[in-house]
Amino acid sequence: MQRLYDFLRRHPTQVDCFWAVVLFGITAAAGTAGQDRGGTDSMALLVPVVALLCLVIALRRLMPEKMLVLAAVLGVAQLVLNVGVTAADFALLVIVYTVAVMGARWASRLALVMSLSAATLAQVRWPHEHASVPGQFAVIVFQTVPFALAWVLGDSIRTRRAYFAQLEERNARLEKEREAQAKFAVAAERARIARELHDVVAHNVSVMVVQADGAAYVLDAAPDQAKKALETISSTGRQALAEMRRLLGVLRTGEHQEVGEYVPQPDVEQIEDLVQQCRGSGLPVDFKIEGTPRPLPSGVELTAYRIVQEALTNTRKHGGPDAGANVRLVYFDDGLGLLVEDDGKGAPHELYEEGGADGQGHGLIGMRERVGMVGGTLDAGPRPGGGFRISVLLPLKPAH
Repeated sequence: MQRLYDFLRRHPTQVDCFWAVVLFGITAAAGTAGQDRGGTDSMALLVPVVALLCLVIALRRLMPEKMLVLAAVLGVAQLVLNVGVTAADFALLVIVYTVAVMGARWASRLALVMSLSAATLAQVRWPHEHASVPGQFAVIVFQTVPFALAWVLGDSIRTRRAYFAQLEERNARLEKEREAQAKFAVAAERARIARELHDVVAHNVSVMVVQADGAAYVLDAAPDQAKKALETISSTGRQALAEMRRLLGVLRTGEHQEVGEYVPQPDVEQIEDLVQQCRGSGLPVDFKIEGTPRPLPSGVELTAYRIVQEALTNTRKHGGPDAGANVRLVYFDDGLGLLVEDDGKGAPHELYEEGGADGQGHGLIGMRERVGMVGGTLDAGPRPGGGFRISVLLPLKPAH
């Protein structure tokens, strides 16, 4: 039964042709138009009109507007040629409904006019001889109601279909927006990973360069110090490789790795290890914590770690051989404050002017992006007494 229903849905024109044949047979069985209700009994006029009305049924869904015009012409021809009402005139009711459902707006309005005037014109052309005026009016109303209901039902279905089409369009648009947001999130995540790679490479490579230069300088005079520097280079390189493997693993597509394979994100507690690493590379760093340490959002902790890492890297790159640094972490009730200062010769103006691009890296640009992502503020520039100063305030509430 379901297969038959699916077949009928896939072949609506064949179904309409079947009902057209049925209507033609019913009309033929009912007799001539004169036997049905008034009008001439000429078969030469009756057969073409009935055949064309059945054609309206057969092609109503293929070309509803044209079939409506044909039905209107046939109705006028029946009035002019005195071809009375037959069973085939049921096609007028069907085409009114069809056009109200799927026809153009002008055709739907024409169908409404036909619905409201067909019964009146038929009653005027072929009145009931023994009916009173109220009786004839009642017949007009009774015959008009089915046409009006057919148009109203068709227009309601049209409105319902349009509503569902809008819902489907809206769902499709929302789906596209979700896909766009997902792509944007992927792009943002990749940009974040790129910044992570920049921070990891810049910091660890600068440590390795400083240690390598120191080892080469004291290799003959102080072999123990050279050995210690080489060990620092080795451990720093392993740490850099571990972080780069983690970040590059996230970038791989089509590979599903277990969460346990990734190294945890750096947090505020690891800043002290970072400071110790810098001290071991020859950069004096004074580190202090003010306020009561407490757990912070992971985004704030990672941002704080990367800011300190980048600031100390810049101190090694631009501060000179005798530079020292101060790092302060201040826990406020509603945020975390960072202050990184050095007493070196200071960074070039290009580093903190025009967005922070110095032609060799984008350290301050990355800092500002990180701070902006968590809704914080960053102030960077040279100190009045020499050196460089970076001040950051990271709020605990997420940015909106």
